[in-house]
Formats: sequence, C-alpha cells, structure tokens
Amino acid sequence: MTDNVILKADIDELIFAKKNKEYGAYILRKRYKTYLSISTWLAILLVVAVSTAPTVYQMLKPEIKVSKKLKKVIITDLAPPPSIGEEQKIEQVDVPPPLKSTIKFTPPVVKPDDQVKDEYVPTVDELKEVDPGVKTEQGVEGGVDYSLIEAEEKIVEEEKEVEPEYFVAVEEMPEPIGGIAGIQQRIEYPEIAKRAGVQGRVFIKAFVDEHGNVNKVELIKGIGAGCDEAAMDAVRATKFKPGKQRGVPVKIQVSLPILFKLN
Repeated sequence: MTDNVILKADIDELIFAKKNKEYGAYILRKRYKTYLSISTWLAILLVVAVSTAPTVYQMLKPEIKVSKKLKKVIITDLAPPPSIGEEQKIEQVDVPPPLKSTIKFTPPVVKPDDQVKDEYVPTVDELKEVDPGVKTEQGVEGGVDYSLIEAEEKIVEEEKEVEPEYFVAVEEMPEPIGGIAGIQQRIEYPEIAKRAGVQGRVFIKAFVDEHGNVNKVELIKGIGAGCDEAAMDAVRATKFKPGKQRGVPVKIQVSLPILFKLN
C-alpha cells in the first residue's frame, strides 16, 4: 500500500516536474478523491431529500377539516292523481229567479190546424201586474224589470289586412309612358361629366302611386359627376302607366336603369 502511494506521488511529481504546478491541473489531481467523495455524498443527500420531501410535508402540514353542508329536504305528500276513468261530479248551479215575475206570452205564429195547440193567453189585467216572457216564473216582489236593463253588446272588429304603402312586385308592373327611351330624352347630360368623359348606368328607384305619378325617387347606384341628379330629375318628371294588382291600380316601387353615353 505504501509503495502505491509513493509510486503515485512520484508519478505526479514526474509529470509536473518541469511544469507550473500553480496552473491548476496539479492541484486538481491532488484533490480528485476529495472532490469525488463530496459530490457523491451531495448527490445521495439530494436524492434522499427529493424522495422524502412529500412525506415530510404531509407530516408537518396542519390538518384542515372540511365541513360538509347538509341540505334539508322536506318531502310533501301529494294527493293521488284522479283516475282517467273516474267521472267527475259537476255541481249544478241553480239559475236565480227573474228579478220580476213573468208570465208566458209569446207572439202568435200562423200554423196549420193540425199543429195548433191550446195555450193559455194571459189577460190584460194579468199583463199589468207581471211582465210577458218566454215562460211563467215567480219573481221577487218589487224586483227590477229585465226590459229596463241594457245589455252590453261587444262589437268585434275584424282585423283588416294592412297593405304595404308601396308594393315591390305586382301582377302588372308600371311602365313609363314612352318607355325608357322617353326618359333618356329628358336627360340633360351634365357638362362636367362630358368634360371628364364620365359614362355608365345610373340605377334609380321610383315610387309610383296608383295614378302613375312619381312621388319619390331614390338612388340605387350612381356614377357621379352630376349624372345621378340628372337621372333622378328625368325619372321624377316621367308619367307612368299605373301598376295593377288583381285589376286594381296600386302603389309600387320600380327600379330603372338610365344610360349615360357620350357620342
């Protein structure tokens, strides 16, 4: 054993005999076993700490008591449902007697002889004391005469179908008198559009009433440079053949394309 230590010491001394021992390699070789032992024990301690940490934490952690809330359930006894085949008793409501006594007296009706029945006809004196009615009933003394009571009549108004102010489509669509060509003739090509070379189609929506008059116009798509206003003025000044629905003139809205083209 001593020989090995001496031999190792001699080897280190031989290796670093003519070298700078302060450089670091010499010191590392001398302290290798010490560093290896320290690192081994540190690794063992780290593994033990990681593996035992959860157990230690559970031992040191204070116990938390979780209180459970209990719900109080009240059970109500329900009555048994009625049987499907069981007949329900309907209480009979007695009709109150008339406010004033009445005696049966109906207007005479002409019938064949074999259908005529002998019926009692009240006298004039009896009709002075009681009112005539469909049947004879005993009323209350000093009661009110039914004939003096005004019955409320409920008038049910039928809901009328509200027609739109302007239809979108009808059986006979309105047509401009003179056609689209008549509208084109009314157009005054704006000077600024001529100079700028503006051309294209302007789409106008016209609201035509039942008499064929244009009440309102709206711009759907324009090209600018004053052409939109010129197209709207031309459509507004046009007379239309009214549109019809089921043969009746109606109000309708119609879209018109107006062409602007330079010669």
